[in-house]
Amino acid sequence: MRADAVRNRGLLLEVALDAFTHEKDVTLGAIAKKAGVGIGTLYRHFPTRESLIEAVYRTELERLCAAAPELLETHEPEAALREWMDLFIAYIATKRDLKDALQAVIAMGVNPFEHSRAKLTEAITLLLTPLGATTEPLDVMAMLVAVAQYADQDQAKRMLDLVMDGIRHGAARTASDRAAADRTAR
Repeated sequence: MRADAVRNRGLLLEVALDAFTHEKDVTLGAIAKKAGVGIGTLYRHFPTRESLIEAVYRTELERLCAAAPELLETHEPEAALREWMDLFIAYIATKRDLKDALQAVIAMGVNPFEHSRAKLTEAITLLLTPLGATTEPLDVMAMLVAVAQYADQDQAKRMLDLVMDGIRHGAARTASDRAAADRTAR
């Protein structure tokens, strides 16, 4: 894609995310106008409303998953995981805000969540590995989803700290078990 096409696509996705999370019946024309592009440009990138909604969701998923290696490059592993957990909570809130729009996509026979679990599991595994944690990535994901769905912001922070304590404890126990096994083997 040309640079202007990439820019236009990014603007459309950004405006659409805001629109779909705040306005129930926003028109594609209104999204194009807010993005500063013509409706033809929107349709070249996203031939249907559903394709735009799906792209918005997938872009948010990609941002979240791409944050895992970026955080590991700039933070200690524990801090990277904890910060990613906060991003996950925000992602779930956005997904919840997109609920009505996503249901329209699903009604058209498209599964926007098809690869979500695998991508999220990969990101969580990447974050857990440097900690030596043996915690199952899907268990971590289930805990994060539960926190996102049932906790207010203050409670979520406390609960995520508890999840981190559990991961730390599991990693320490695993390291201790390995050391004991090594001593026994000698």
